[in-house]
Amino acid sequence: MQKKLVEQAFRAEAGALGAALAGLGAGDRSRATRCEPWTVVELLAHVRVAVGRVEAMLAAPEPGRAEVTAVGYYRPDERFDAATNEARIALARDTAEDDTEAVAAFGRTWQDVAARFEAEAGTRVVRTRHGDPMLLTEFMITRVVELAVHGLDLADALDRPAWLTDEASDVLESLLLKDADGPSVRTALGWDRATFLRKATGRAELDTAEQAEVARAGITWLTLG
Repeated sequence: MQKKLVEQAFRAEAGALGAALAGLGAGDRSRATRCEPWTVVELLAHVRVAVGRVEAMLAAPEPGRAEVTAVGYYRPDERFDAATNEARIALARDTAEDDTEAVAAFGRTWQDVAARFEAEAGTRVVRTRHGDPMLLTEFMITRVVELAVHGLDLADALDRPAWLTDEASDVLESLLLKDADGPSVRTALGWDRATFLRKATGRAELDTAEQAEVARAGITWLTLG
C-alpha cells in the first residue's frame, strides 16, 4: 500500500478520534466499553500506548529486512494469549489519565508519531515489540486498525454515531478484502463503512446471507486482542 495513503489515513482517523472525545465529562470518561474491563478513558490510554510504540521502534536498530505484513501481524499466537492480554489491560489502566488531560496526551502522541512517520523513507524497516521485522508503513496500517476499530468501540460506549473516516476505511477495506473491493462488497450487503468494519471485526454478528456473501468476498479475519 502506498505510504502516502497510510499517512493520510492515520492523520484523519487520529484527528477525528481526538476531536470526537474533546471535552468529555467525568461521567463519559468512566463509561464501560465492550473492551472489558476498560472504561472509556482506559481504552483511550490503550490506543495512545499502541500508537506511541512507534517512537521506541524508530529509536532501535533497523532490521535488515521486513518479513511480516500487516495481516501477518495479527496472526493468532502468544501476542493475544491470556498473559499478554492481562499485561495489555494493566498497562492501559496504569497510564490512563482520569481528567481532560487524557485527550490532550493522545493528541500530542499521535501528532508526534505522524510527523516521525512522514519523515521516514518508504523502505524503513522496524521491529515490533513482538519481534516482527516490518516495513514501517505496514506497521502503521496496524495503527490505523487500532484507531478505527477502537474508535467504533468508543463511539458505541458513548452512544454516539461512528466517526470512522473515509481515509481509514479505505485502508482497512484494502487490508481485509482479498479479491474484492470495499464499495462492491458493501453495496451487495447494504452496509455502510462502519457496519462493514463492525461485521469484519466481530463487533456485530453476521446473518446467514451475510456469511455467504462474506465468504464469497474473501474477508481476512484478523486476530484482535
